[in-house]
Amino acid sequence: MEKIEQAIQDIYADDVAMCYGCGRLNESGHHFRTGWDGENTVTFFTPKPEHTAIPGFVYGGMLASLIDCHGTGSASLFLHKKNGHVIGDGAEPPRFVTASLKVDFLKPTPHGIPLKAVGMVTEIHPKKFKVETNVYADEDIVASGEVIAVVMPKSFGSKED
Repeated sequence: MEKIEQAIQDIYADDVAMCYGCGRLNESGHHFRTGWDGENTVTFFTPKPEHTAIPGFVYGGMLASLIDCHGTGSASLFLHKKNGHVIGDGAEPPRFVTASLKVDFLKPTPHGIPLKAVGMVTEIHPKKFKVETNVYADEDIVASGEVIAVVMPKSFGSKED
């Protein structure tokens, strides 16, 4: 399986790196990692046996989670680049949260095959990005999705009223 050398999730601030899907600090999580593949973003993931829907096939919620985190990671990558930064230059990237998630399941996803999510930001607004993603199992697109990702408010997760 291909590997992401530099992922945006690797440089998220510790206080926002606990996401079950992409948080590097969540020991139980999936640890999705999103990086550049030319002009598109990419995330690679091999489902585990517990990600089974029925024998031989991947659970659809796993694919939705992949599209969700790939979408917010892609938005972060794009805005980080737009702000003049690259992963590893010391700048903290913006963190996004999901405002909307749409997933279309196009084909049953066979288990045991590494998955590749490929994303593209298709709309940019000051605080909101639209990311379209295709998930591949080998050469087949098995799912496609759309994430509306919004810049995480500074008060997000705050215990203040």
